[in-house]
Amino acid sequence: MINELLQQTLAASRRLVMLDDATINRVLLDTADALMSRQAEVLAANAEDLRRMDPANPKYDRLKLTEKRLAGIAGDMKNVASLPSPLGRLLSETVRPNGMVIRKVTVPFGVIGVIYEARPNVTFDVFSLCFKSGNACVLKGGSDADCSNRALVAIIHDVLASQGIDAAICTLLPPDREATTELLNAVGLVDLIIPRGSSSLINFVRDHARVPVIETGAGICHTYFDKEGDKEKGREIVNNAKTRRVSVCNALDCLIVHSDRLADLPYICGKLADSNVTIYADEPAFAALDGHYPAALLQPATAESFGTEFLDYKMSVRTVASLDEALAHIARYSSKHSESIVSESAEAVRRFQQMVDAACVYANVSTAFTDGAQFGFGAEIGISTQKLHARGPMALPELTTYKYIIEGEGQTRKD
Repeated sequence: MINELLQQTLAASRRLVMLDDATINRVLLDTADALMSRQAEVLAANAEDLRRMDPANPKYDRLKLTEKRLAGIAGDMKNVASLPSPLGRLLSETVRPNGMVIRKVTVPFGVIGVIYEARPNVTFDVFSLCFKSGNACVLKGGSDADCSNRALVAIIHDVLASQGIDAAICTLLPPDREATTELLNAVGLVDLIIPRGSSSLINFVRDHARVPVIETGAGICHTYFDKEGDKEKGREIVNNAKTRRVSVCNALDCLIVHSDRLADLPYICGKLADSNVTIYADEPAFAALDGHYPAALLQPATAESFGTEFLDYKMSVRTVASLDEALAHIARYSSKHSESIVSESAEAVRRFQQMVDAACVYANVSTAFTDGAQFGFGAEIGISTQKLHARGPMALPELTTYKYIIEGEGQTRKD
């Protein structure tokens, strides 16, 4: 059954490239409107999923849909519709001495498979970005969000049918492991797979896929408060990066503080107590926070406290004696996702931005901004932490490849 679905998606993808941009945008706008008019059925399906999950599970927040979140999802889809098409862009043009013209132009990948966990918002993000970039999509959601995903895909299929477009361009696979296995081995049917979720999911996909993979997601994010840092900026940045949404990959996991600024650490961490954030502090940081941060929320750091993506109201604190020591800590533990420095020193900022190897490197800004919509991309299909083809928020340009178009007047090669 899975092979047959993938065959249908591949066939539909070949017809998708013939759609004009006006039709594509109309479908996206109609789908966004349909989501808002049918939000009651989506929220009911989501409630069914939520009933099966423990609210204490860090995935619960990712799974949960609300009227506000649905409005945001619809808004992102409309933003994608408003963006210029990434297809047919001329990347380069060369005229050879024999008069042959070589043009390099952007084209779709074809069929993109996305494997994700308890994130129903990904369903609409993936469809909108793939559809706008001329790609068919194969969605493999987790069982935790199956009711939500099916409700969302039903809306997409109804809008596609109303426009006379083959619904197979957006295929939702069953949520079982067998479907994952078939997708990972769908050589010739799927052009690219993008996993979105935990590091264990990403590692599994990378290790078992026979189809090309772009890794996304795992975010072990640091903020370094430099000896020249502004404590007001630091306090707001740390609180926002940690508590805005703890279950997302751009959330802060480790605060690195210069030893000269330990006296300011209680102030910098002050707002975290309002959200009941547990801090795992190394010895100097623990001493600085002891008596100034709720004792029930302050724990000594262990080796496991660093290099951990908490996805929860938890954070580690590491003390360093220099910028170089902070850079060494980040180099050891970073997942190459998002890293930030808080400093008024232009030289410290320059060195941090130059030396840190990550997709997104911030200065005096919260890591919470690592997001396709926040970058002005409309939405994102994931945050790539690798370096081949795409890095950082992957949006429309990253969902295209290219081909060469060669034209001439009967030239033949003689050597």
